[in-house]
Amino acid sequence: MILAGVALITMVTCKNQTANQTDPQPKETMATNTPNSSPAKAEPEMAPGLPPDQEAVKQAEKETKNAAANQQGVVYLNEGESKFLQQYQMNVSFRGITEDSRCPAGVDCIWEGVASAEVEVMGTATRPMVLKLSTMQDANKGYEKAQSFNGYSITLVSVTPGTTSSKGFEQLRGKYKIGLKFSRSSAQNPTTK
Repeated sequence: MILAGVALITMVTCKNQTANQTDPQPKETMATNTPNSSPAKAEPEMAPGLPPDQEAVKQAEKETKNAAANQQGVVYLNEGESKFLQQYQMNVSFRGITEDSRCPAGVDCIWEGVASAEVEVMGTATRPMVLKLSTMQDANKGYEKAQSFNGYSITLVSVTPGTTSSKGFEQLRGKYKIGLKFSRSSAQNPTTK
């Protein structure tokens, strides 16, 4: 009788375990996306270890500040675009690129080349003036990176896109974009070049 009872209990236990393994309905509740609920976002786990390197953190903060400072006073213009700059009280027009002899990307050149842009500026109380700004400073060849107008020094800081072996100056006409940096000039007469 005892043996029959143990055998019966063993059979019932085995039968229940088999039924639980083949149960088509999972016992866990599944999350559904309804208009009132949002999927849970998994937060990344922080690995235990050393605290961040303080010098690296300071260097990263310094680089971020320098990048922000370099972008202050920079105005970007597409070729043919004009903007009135309220803070400088002048209208600036990017007439176009007059020369682009920069070395194409992926090519070894003896000379880095230069790009020159014509920029027309006009103050609220001055006549328009055309400035020729270049990506390099070489007074002997007539290249000036910065010129003064209305008490501001206007510097050409970027010309994009760069030339490639397949796309040169002629193919890029009308597609250029320049960056001009404005800063207070130390010139004696603030309304002239």
